[in-house]
Amino acid sequence: MGLLSATPALAQSSTAAPAPRPTLKQGYWWYEAPKPASPPSDDPDALQKPAIPPMAELATWTPPKIRKLIEQQRDYAATVLTVDAVADFWRLQDFARRKARAFAGVTQLAMLQHPELNSKSANPMVGDARAELTAEKDAIRRAYLRAHAGEFALVMFSRSTCGYCRVQWPIVQRFQEEMGWQVTLMDVGKRPEVGQRFGVEITPTTMVIRRGSPQRMVIASGVEAYPNLAQMAYQAVRLLRGNIRPEQFLTGPGEDDGFFDALGNGPVSATDPRALGGDLVDASVRPDR
Repeated sequence: MGLLSATPALAQSSTAAPAPRPTLKQGYWWYEAPKPASPPSDDPDALQKPAIPPMAELATWTPPKIRKLIEQQRDYAATVLTVDAVADFWRLQDFARRKARAFAGVTQLAMLQHPELNSKSANPMVGDARAELTAEKDAIRRAYLRAHAGEFALVMFSRSTCGYCRVQWPIVQRFQEEMGWQVTLMDVGKRPEVGQRFGVEITPTTMVIRRGSPQRMVIASGVEAYPNLAQMAYQAVRLLRGNIRPEQFLTGPGEDDGFFDALGNGPVSATDPRALGGDLVDASVRPDR
């Protein structure tokens, strides 16, 4: 009787549902560590076909953006080697060519409407006009250098073993004949202390020296043609005398305040260091050693 009465109770306990498990608490406040982000499955170097927009939309893109699309299409076409892909690349190239042509056309129109931005007015390309311009510059340069012949001298440093020096010296002598300057040939092989004093490391070295002053300036290292030597002497004298600033060193004869004068249009000249007490002339020459 006792056994029979215990059996239903045992069966009842064996068929009862298991107790529910406590819910796992998640979230920041329970200090659950975040799961690491899964790496992207896409390969960044995987081949992808670039999306080419309609030409009307492409015309509004910036040049860097267009160039990037052309490079992507080039790489895609070179990889798949299909006619359509290669044709799309050349369509983009043709678009870029026409875009550049359009820019050139507008540029030419702008130059005609704004001649102050066009160098042709100061640098003619026609043969007869070029000859006239060259003669005018030569006359200005020669007059300036002759006017200061008593203030400056030319020294060429050489060595007896220097073959190039024998080529350069007649060029320096021509400068003496045409400009009326005193020129001196200094052999640093015989007088090495002079070479050290003037900082001469190679020969031939041609230098402009201001009389009665420590100012000097190298105008040629090695063999230099006569027109270049005369132009460098002209620029050096103007700089040493304070007629120009270093920014104007490339300004040729007759180009002051013109198209090729770096300080002719105002914005750069507004940064004149002399307004702050700087000395451009002394800073541009080699000091005595």
